[in-house]
Amino acid sequence: MYKILIADDEMIERMVLRKKLIDNFGDRCEIRVAENGREVVEKFKQHSADLLILDIEMPGMNGLDAAQEIRHMGSDCSIIFLTAFNEFDYARKAISVHALEYLLKPCDDKELVLSVEEAIRVRKLHEGSSKIEAFEDAELRKSSTADAILKYIEGHFADELSVQVMAEKFAYSEVYFCRLFKQHFGESFVSFLTDYRIGKAVELLQTTKMSVKDIGRAVGYEDSNYFTKVFKRVMKVIPSEFRAQNQ
Repeated sequence: MYKILIADDEMIERMVLRKKLIDNFGDRCEIRVAENGREVVEKFKQHSADLLILDIEMPGMNGLDAAQEIRHMGSDCSIIFLTAFNEFDYARKAISVHALEYLLKPCDDKELVLSVEEAIRVRKLHEGSSKIEAFEDAELRKSSTADAILKYIEGHFADELSVQVMAEKFAYSEVYFCRLFKQHFGESFVSFLTDYRIGKAVELLQTTKMSVKDIGRAVGYEDSNYFTKVFKRVMKVIPSEFRAQNQ
């Protein structure tokens, strides 16, 4: 069983969070709770955990200090921080202990579920491998995934690509794929794909004598009128005008 340890000094917050996790992961996760950072450390020593979900502001020992102490034990568990304070210093400290996520309260249920799903994925990647810090392994995987996504687009940009198709290809939920894509490429998948296709169309207009209709099909647009419309939106001129201006 995947082991999750959650901590929040507010009983209601703690119970609500636990229920959300049970509703979504109860069949595959063992979930324990703690009231403060000190209790987190003690329970971790007794039972360990694959994932810590920690409120930052807790009396006695806060979530950041508890995470730091657990990291000093040599643990590579995933860590998700929850906080009501959007402060840069907190975010910086969260990075220093290699946190997987830093979520602001009240956190969106979908965002929480996606973060836990990603933590489970990271743990699975570690099973049977040599001991490497979770943060480094996760970042390496994400980087490799970004390269794989780009390579797939380069080889299939003319196909009927969509967020749903890409998410299924790389075994992500659609929401998480969109989030991951924007993180690595700085824009949405749809915008990136459109720019990539039009870039290829520009190359063909400049270097071949293919008809505008055939070029549209070659870069993924079966409807030539729609291709012309998209091309003009991006390049400010229609394909035939672009070709005339750049011959």
